[in-house]
Amino acid sequence: MNAQPEAGRTTPPPCGALPAEPAPVDTVRLRRLLGGPDLTWLVERARRRMEREEPLTGGVSLGAPTEAQRRAAESLLGRPPGGGRSLTIRLDAVDAVLRRSGISPDGLAAAVTALTGPVVPLRETRADEDRAWQTAYARLDRLPGLAAWTARLRADGLVRRLARTPESADDLLAATVRVLRELPADPAVSLPAFAARVLGSAHALDDGTPLATLTLSGIRALTGFPDGSGTEWRREAWASAGLLRDELSSTVLTLGLRGTPALDWLTANGEPAVLTLRQLTAGTPPLTPVAAVHVCENPAVVAAAADAYGAHCPPLVCLQGQPSAAALTLLRRMAEQGASLRYHGDFDWGGLRIAAALLARVPWTPWRYTAADYRAAARDSLVPLAGVPAASPWDPSLAEALAEHGVRVEEEAVLDTLLADLAPESSGQPPAR
Repeated sequence: MNAQPEAGRTTPPPCGALPAEPAPVDTVRLRRLLGGPDLTWLVERARRRMEREEPLTGGVSLGAPTEAQRRAAESLLGRPPGGGRSLTIRLDAVDAVLRRSGISPDGLAAAVTALTGPVVPLRETRADEDRAWQTAYARLDRLPGLAAWTARLRADGLVRRLARTPESADDLLAATVRVLRELPADPAVSLPAFAARVLGSAHALDDGTPLATLTLSGIRALTGFPDGSGTEWRREAWASAGLLRDELSSTVLTLGLRGTPALDWLTANGEPAVLTLRQLTAGTPPLTPVAAVHVCENPAVVAAAADAYGAHCPPLVCLQGQPSAAALTLLRRMAEQGASLRYHGDFDWGGLRIAAALLARVPWTPWRYTAADYRAAARDSLVPLAGVPAASPWDPSLAEALAEHGVRVEEEAVLDTLLADLAPESSGQPPAR
């Protein structure tokens, strides 16, 4: 038979639990007993247990306590806490002292709340924080054209690393959305001027800021610009979306183009021309439409073509590695005018990546840049192929052939073949003198 409580007495609630109507706490005596700096560690340990919804029972220990902390524990419990290198206090003993003395009739949990404020369980805190993060991420839903990128942001932790808190993330993502909804900028504009107009500060997209980092990630998704690092890469990445950090540093090497007095003079003298992004985006510089444009990766091809054919070389554009913003701007404009683009690059994994990056931005057909062309050239190569394999979407068998033969073939090794294709006779023009 269960024992009944004595008349006039109530059974105290379990240690750590608060009754529906808490009894008043004698805060003056409580602070004198438990609120001093030498027992702060004890209160903090108790509070952490309450946050984790654990019972306030058993012992908590402090390593290497000071004499003042030992004396405070003795004063609290009414007896020495014991020797040893650490100090251990049982929470249920503290609970009993607080109830028995009337300082906190509801025990240790009520005392901790009175000293430190309401305790929110970590379970609820985490749930609230998760909801706040989801609210911040919901701003990305305003970018439906970048669904794959926004899904990746939710999963890869970049926003959490940059923002740290959901409140900061909400501001960061709101600004990112404002920027990306304005891109790509056409015509191209100065990056500081764009930032001032859209964000209210010319320095809002300066290098190293969380907003610049996140926006560049979005630009890569928006424009297909290849991954990379460094000052030049960032300049070209911004420019791929029409934002110019430096209109003069992004250039493209050409030969045989006409349409401006400078281009006409250089072509008439058989000299290559270097066009800046500023020249290509300042208004609409005229370019004489052409039927076809050959595009190469290495400047050696341009130099050899200029030497061989001079003023009679057909239009030739050189990427000089990854396609720059200037190169992309020029090739897009020529394609829009009706020119067909024919591309050749190095036969190696890096060359395939450059070609694929270009193909993602402008349409082109291979210029002796297929598996058959590689197999024919690979017979004379002894240079081993190195690096991480890449795809060749214009001719999937090309990547397979590279993996099979395991040698690289640079453009210089097939220069005679490329020059033969550029011979003026094929276009009805006289050779250079």
